[in-house]
Amino acid sequence: MKRHLRFVSLFILTTFAAAAALAQNDGNAILKKVEATLNAPKDRVAIMSMKLIDKNGNVKNRVVKIYQKGDDKRLIRFLKPADVKGVGLLVLSDNEMWLYMPAFHKIRRIASHTKNENFMGTDFTYDDMAQTKYSEKYTARVLQQSPDSIKLELTPKPGADVNYSKLVMVVDPHNWVPKRVEFYDKSGSLKKILTNSRVAKVDGYWTVQEMTMQDVQAKHKTVLTLSDVKHDTGLANSVFTKRFLRRSE
Repeated sequence: MKRHLRFVSLFILTTFAAAAALAQNDGNAILKKVEATLNAPKDRVAIMSMKLIDKNGNVKNRVVKIYQKGDDKRLIRFLKPADVKGVGLLVLSDNEMWLYMPAFHKIRRIASHTKNENFMGTDFTYDDMAQTKYSEKYTARVLQQSPDSIKLELTPKPGADVNYSKLVMVVDPHNWVPKRVEFYDKSGSLKKILTNSRVAKVDGYWTVQEMTMQDVQAKHKTVLTLSDVKHDTGLANSVFTKRFLRRSE
């Protein structure tokens, strides 16, 4: 009898371990598909409107131009309003970001200890703005799966420099674009929710055209809307330099 119980216990443990390993492998494969979809264009140029909405419903409107090449290079330059015009952020990797403030005529590197600060009053941190490949820092496993939705849990890899204890990502398997991403702070509490509310094909690429990042703790949110999106324009590497960062539109 005892031998039978030990066998049953071992069978159950082995089965659960195998199921967990399969869920993790499937999760990582799905995350790779998400990244391949989001980073598919050779480059992208677009105008992006920003709405910053506080807990009282007050709105600040901003307009930026974004340049992106591959899955690592990104430049964001503010066009409106006048008090932020010319401010720019150059992202070369998640460890190399530069901020240009025209009022001071200076470019400063974003230090590692400030990467988790919010970017220009938005609900996106500098690190959020640089994030294009979650699989480099997170391990994914499948929590739930249906024909129309896949829920993943992303946990930081050992030694990963991240500001979140975990992410919960809901993926649309019809286009491999996240519908929703929940960000949990270091204490395990829900911090922010990213919702991709409008997704369409542009130049043959699935493109998120409207997204909202809501800080549920600060009761503040940022709504981003893309327009004039162009892909594979042949952007030169010279666009992603500190010299170009200083230029005005």
